[in-house]
Amino acid sequence: MKIIALHTFKSKTGITLIELLIVAVIVAILAGIAVPMYTGYMQRARRADAKTALEQLRASQEMMRAERGRYSIDLDLSELQTTWGGPASPAGDYTITMVATSTTFTGTATPSTSRQSSDGWLNINQDGVKTSQHPDRWTK
Repeated sequence: MKIIALHTFKSKTGITLIELLIVAVIVAILAGIAVPMYTGYMQRARRADAKTALEQLRASQEMMRAERGRYSIDLDLSELQTTWGGPASPAGDYTITMVATSTTFTGTATPSTSRQSSDGWLNINQDGVKTSQHPDRWTK
């Protein structure tokens, strides 16, 4: 009778250093792409608060002018907030201010936090003309 030796082969388990490095490089590349995109998205979302507040300011000023024949010159915006639905200040990461006469006004949203400071100010006037420190901020 002949005895046959059976060899058992163990399967390799675990990961090699090369595999681990490849995964680390892939994760770093994805993070390098995702973090700036996320940061830009959040900055645009916070800017939307300022745009909305300035549009509210203009709408409330127009309602007051339609009713009383003049714009509000109340620079702390309290008259517009209580009677005509004007915006609160601050609006998100922006401080909303206004310079006004009875026939003109300019509303300004200025970043009040460091995370939006690179964004610059946004303006709107009685004619609906929108300006900003950076030309593309109203369109993005």
